[in-house]
Amino acid sequence: MSQLQAIIIAVTPFRQNCTILFDKDTKAGVVVDPGGDVDAIKEVIENNQLKIEAIWITHGHVDHIGAAADLRDALQVPIIGSQEEDAFLYDNVESSAAKYGLGSGYRNFQPDRWLKEGDVLEVAGEKFEVLHCPGHSPGHVVFINKAMHFAIVGDVLFNGSVGRTDLPGGDHETLIRSIKEKLLPLGDEYSFICGHGAGSRFGDERRGNPFLVG
Repeated sequence: MSQLQAIIIAVTPFRQNCTILFDKDTKAGVVVDPGGDVDAIKEVIENNQLKIEAIWITHGHVDHIGAAADLRDALQVPIIGSQEEDAFLYDNVESSAAKYGLGSGYRNFQPDRWLKEGDVLEVAGEKFEVLHCPGHSPGHVVFINKAMHFAIVGDVLFNGSVGRTDLPGGDHETLIRSIKEKLLPLGDEYSFICGHGAGSRFGDERRGNPFLVG
């Protein structure tokens, strides 16, 4: 049985789900989508004596990457992801933060490694496959753990909703295709953590999500 656990920290006024995945015994872990409030994230890491090995990014919107550069500097770990089609978003962190009134402390950066579909990431012995799921952003990726029937889906799919597609590079038809052709076929039993709000299961969304039914 896997020992992998998750701590979710709702950061910034957007209440974005920064997720820390870690092994409860070894304390090895990763931070997924540190969107802001770097001090709060660091406090959780320190209080739980976690050994963070990397920062994983699902996509380049400011509410998911706003604290990544500072956290990388503090922890001396690499930033991995998203896919390179999101590069323009990483170059506009500062302007996006100003646009949404998020205050100071945000800075432009580039990841240490871009991802692509088929890549495999690992934390504490658990393997996560990378799926490219564009539509919300051009380079959005999703992290899939088939052994645990578990996914981190960023802003592709939500409990009862789907990601917005009115931002630069967004496309609604592409988003729905990503969900129906890449996520739902994995199986109804898959649970997921999304970028905002409560998680769900693919089966529940397949049956009841108004954007997917009919």
